[in-house]
Amino acid sequence: MTVKDLDTRFSEAVEIALKMTQASLPQDVQLRLYAYYKQATIGTAVSNQSDNFDLRNAFKTNAWMQISHISIEEAKEKYIDIINSLTSK
Repeated sequence: MTVKDLDTRFSEAVEIALKMTQASLPQDVQLRLYAYYKQATIGTAVSNQSDNFDLRNAFKTNAWMQISHISIEEAKEKYIDIINSLTSK
């Protein structure tokens, strides 16, 4: 058996996550998945102060900024770990 590369495993985890409903996941898990996904696909969060204050987006941005110190590779691994823990239940 060959070990899949990180990008392949990440893409597969994203596909699994896309099939999950928001109602099936606690909000803290949704925020962590969002943050790790953004860190893995975009990189470090940049604070975006706008005139439109949206509490939901503020929580999402905050979650992302809290993990902005980790590498893209580490974010992918953590995202995969969360999806694997959810699907193994």
